Amino acid sequence: MISKMKLVVMFIAVLTLSNLAALADAWSDRITVTVRGEGPDVVLISGLACSGAVWDATAAQLEKNYRLHVVQINGFAGLPAQANAQGVILKPVVEAIDAYIKTNKLQSPRVIGHSLGGTTGMMLALQHPENIDGLMLVDSLPFSGALAGAKNVAEAKPLAAAMRDCMIAQTQDDYARSEKRMLPALVKSPQGLKIVTDWAVASDKSVVARAMFDAMTTDLRPKLARIKTPTTILYPWDSSTGFAQSATDAMYQKNFAALPNKTLARIDGSRHFIMLDQPELFIKQAIKFLKLEDRD
Repeated sequence: MISKMKLVVMFIAVLTLSNLAALADAWSDRITVTVRGEGPDVVLISGLACSGAVWDATAAQLEKNYRLHVVQINGFAGLPAQANAQGVILKPVVEAIDAYIKTNKLQSPRVIGHSLGGTTGMMLALQHPENIDGLMLVDSLPFSGALAGAKNVAEAKPLAAAMRDCMIAQTQDDYARSEKRMLPALVKSPQGLKIVTDWAVASDKSVVARAMFDAMTTDLRPKLARIKTPTTILYPWDSSTGFAQSATDAMYQKNFAALPNKTLARIDGSRHFIMLDQPELFIKQAIKFLKLEDRD
């Protein structure tokens, strides 16, 4: 016969295991994480409408020395939207990454984020600074609404809402055509352009539209001084864009002026997808960022 005390202990154990299982899965309705490699933890966050495979070439170089946690937002590049099917995207994704880091006991990971993934990384550094030992931003601004000419969130919001609503209202064919027209401005590599276009077209356009709205109406510039973690900012420049190098430099320097512990590095011959357009230069910067002895 099982004693009453043993039954109580077994019941508590079952409840504890159930709670742990729920905690372990707290992030998976927002993000999908692929783990590869061995060593110190590094979190790589892909950008808007992108697959985690955007980091494949980078991961192939890093996985011999680091344990990589490749984050893709659910609803992007063919993944089911799950909890991202409605409502805001950016803030819940930040909390999902925080839950993943805590649940899996990652030890002071360094975070590399591209575009929207960089915005996510900055928010993570602000809201959960204990989670990050270093931050690398790959062509990501603290206020992406500035790219549309907005000076603040109030100016960006009507434009962002119009863009969001237009994208959601599009047919899938119209959405695919608009992505194919827009993406050549962001990817120089022909092979890179093909795979990025495939990812965008396979994405849930409602998730893309709402994530874009969140990014355009999030202004982190007033909070940058609170980010104390060492931060590397990579930004692209290519003569085909028509922008002068000096103007490009000035834009990034101005936007990140309040960030105290930063290193800015311009990658020439590249557009928005630096890791695809200039993979060798990108991996050199990533290795430099990850090696503690290279940072003073």
